[in-house]
Parts: sequence; structure tokens; C-alpha cells
Amino acid sequence: MLLVRDGDQAGFGLLLERYRGSVIHFLYRMVQNQAVAEELAQEVFLRVYRFRETYQPTAKFTTWLFRIATHLGLNWIRDRRHEKLQDSLDEESSDGAAIQLADRNKTVEQELLYQAKLREVRQAIEGLPAKQRAAVLMHKYEEMEYAEIAKALSCSESAVKSLLFRAYESLRGRLAHMA
Repeated sequence: MLLVRDGDQAGFGLLLERYRGSVIHFLYRMVQNQAVAEELAQEVFLRVYRFRETYQPTAKFTTWLFRIATHLGLNWIRDRRHEKLQDSLDEESSDGAAIQLADRNKTVEQELLYQAKLREVRQAIEGLPAKQRAAVLMHKYEEMEYAEIAKALSCSESAVKSLLFRAYESLRGRLAHMA
């Protein structure tokens, strides 16, 4: 990122190549829509490029990158909240159409059960408040540390721990029947 800040165009291509997939994956888990996740990821990298000259390496680059992604994802969720009531039936049918690669060692029944459980876990995560969901996604799926999550969410580490505690308690309650 320091090379990009100093005007190295090839460096930006390397950043894009290295982090694009994980940013899209993170945003998909937040917004539950592949096309939107890809659009938001484009906006993330556009902002990285636009603000490259102001980048300061006070934290890891990924912390800064996921902070941008988190803010864009939370904004999209907030803006979509009022629309969600109107087209919830449409979204439920399209959410179920997510492409999954089947494990060839499983029987059809096992695969259907696995998909149902996966869908239920995703719905439980989606049902969390936006900040809790973002914290869980960064902690569990992106394997970010509390300090990195705190910077990405613009809060303290203790607030992150509290968000995660409440989120995991809520998920445990919602998914207790699966244990």
C-alpha cells in the first residue's frame, strides 16, 4: 500500500489481486447477495485508490481495508432496511439459490441436511444487528483480532468483545436445537 500511496500503479493491481476475493467474501456474508457484494467490493477498492495519498500505516493495511468494507456494508444494510419489508418474499427465494459445491462423499440426504443447517446458520447470522453481524464475520470468517475489528468498527476492543459476546449468545440461543 505504501507503493500505491507513492503512485505505483502495478502495486494497486497486486493489492486488488491479493485482497479482492476476501473482501467480496466478507461483504457477501454481510449483505447475502453476490452481485451487491461484488459492487460494494469495487467501491471499496475505488475508495482505497481515491484515498491512497492519505493512507497512513498506523495499523495493518487489512484493518484499513476491512474498515472501508464494513462501513460500506453497514450503509448498504441500513439503506436496504426499509425496502426489505416490501420484497422479503423475493429475497427469500433468491437467497436459497446460492451456489454450493456438493461434497461427493455425502449422500443426497446428508447434503440436504447440511444445506439446511448452513442456511439456518446464515439466517441466524443475518438476523443479528448489523454491528454484531459485522463483528462476527470479521472474527469468525476473516479471523481478525479484536484490535483490528475495533478499528474497523470505530469502537474500543471492549466494545468488540461485548458485541461478540452478545452475538454469540444470541446465535447459541437461536441454534441450540442443532447441537
